Amino acid sequence: MADATCERLALIGVGLIGSSIAHAARQFGAARRIAVVDSSPQVVERASELGLADIVTQDYAQAVAGADLVIVCTPVGSCGEVARAIAPHLEDGAVVSDVGSVKGAVVAQMAPHLPEPARFIPAHPIAGTEFSGPDAGFATLFQNRWCILTPPENADAAALARLTQFWMRLGANVETMSVSHHDAVLALTSHLPHLIAYNIVGTADDFGDETRSEVIKFSASGFRDFTRIAASDPIMWRDIFLANKDAVLQMLGRFNEDLSALQRMIRRGDGQGLEEFFARTREIRRSIVEQGQDTAAADFGRRGQGR
Repeated sequence: MADATCERLALIGVGLIGSSIAHAARQFGAARRIAVVDSSPQVVERASELGLADIVTQDYAQAVAGADLVIVCTPVGSCGEVARAIAPHLEDGAVVSDVGSVKGAVVAQMAPHLPEPARFIPAHPIAGTEFSGPDAGFATLFQNRWCILTPPENADAAALARLTQFWMRLGANVETMSVSHHDAVLALTSHLPHLIAYNIVGTADDFGDETRSEVIKFSASGFRDFTRIAASDPIMWRDIFLANKDAVLQMLGRFNEDLSALQRMIRRGDGQGLEEFFARTREIRRSIVEQGQDTAAADFGRRGQGR
């Protein structure tokens, strides 16, 4: 592994993303040695059983000692506490990053505690499943998916290059943008869809036991896809909505305006307006498939995938 992008990788948190990074870093030769740390003794025990890393521990100091790349893979609400805990034990020159779906709140929480803020390069791999925990990870999660980096204006060029190479080694396409732009874009493409999914599934749950059982029994593919999204980790998404609330509320306001326009079309029997709107949105789906970010296969290719 002479061309590994880092000598020692430390992963803080061993959920879906953390365990997937561990699998991918090992399979694709991105790190010579891997250390993982988690606050849960049960998670640490399971990560050890799975052989996710060379060192599996609850001790932050042991995990980050000697690491030249440290990636925080915890819910965004705990990033500041983690940064405070690892800061005294970081090696000089270590690159620090994260995987949070929100960047502004993460930077505000983490940067003040880190000894070399120019070597703190926030990141967001746009990949995932509805599953969580150390057993959920797999090496190909990031293949042909985007990883957005949001480096500070004074970012260390070598640190940025190293993190870019790391994510490319894991199979990701890397894009760089500002923190504020990231949070606005993700509020629309990720956070708002999750909020809608949680709400729709919650509405079905409010109908009562008899109707709820029929909803489950006769679910069409649209509702099934909403339930897949709404099964995502509740702690992670609680933190995301609270951390990115301004951008989410802005996008939610726009969504409500567009929903009201659709409501008027249906009330007025405006078939042409509905058809034109649906045709326009269909093109978005086609563009996503053409860019390789999903598949045109039946059932979106998800039947029988097991994840």
